[in-house]
Amino acid sequence: MPVDSKLDPAVEALARDVKLLILDVDGVLTDGGLIYDHEGNVSKRFHVQDGLGIKIAQSLGLGIAVITGLKHGAVEKRVRELGIEEYHAGHVDKVPLMEGICSRIGCEHGQVAYLGDDWVDAGVMQAVGLPMAVANAQPEILRLAKWVSRLQGGQGAVREAIMFLLRCRGQFDAAWEKWS
Repeated sequence: MPVDSKLDPAVEALARDVKLLILDVDGVLTDGGLIYDHEGNVSKRFHVQDGLGIKIAQSLGLGIAVITGLKHGAVEKRVRELGIEEYHAGHVDKVPLMEGICSRIGCEHGQVAYLGDDWVDAGVMQAVGLPMAVANAQPEILRLAKWVSRLQGGQGAVREAIMFLLRCRGQFDAAWEKWS
């Protein structure tokens, strides 16, 4: 499937150079909802297609990291089962964490994409080469984004972003061949 022909060639060029995709959690990997049971325990819902997309990206050398403002056991469990080593929870100032990850893996800010949805993501979105947003992101975040998913957070938007990056990086066909 070709890259969307309506997309700005400059955005495609940015995506081609991406080595690392950093994800927010609430509103991106989840739908942002918090389900409380009668004892006050919180549950979160993750989309299985996002998980497979992450595994596909990792298998092709696209780094995946997670920086989230909240600490939650269910999130840590999901991130760990996906094999994401760069997981940072409980941080609202995400730029220093992004800089640390870049330093550890050896990439420049311009080689980083960030997928977010809310104001807590604004700073890091302005610091990376390819700011991305889910379809139902806050209006201010949508204005910062150079790429916006068609899908909402927690509904496959992460997979959509990964497939976009793989197409631009020329890796989509290789990914598909592994599964078909």
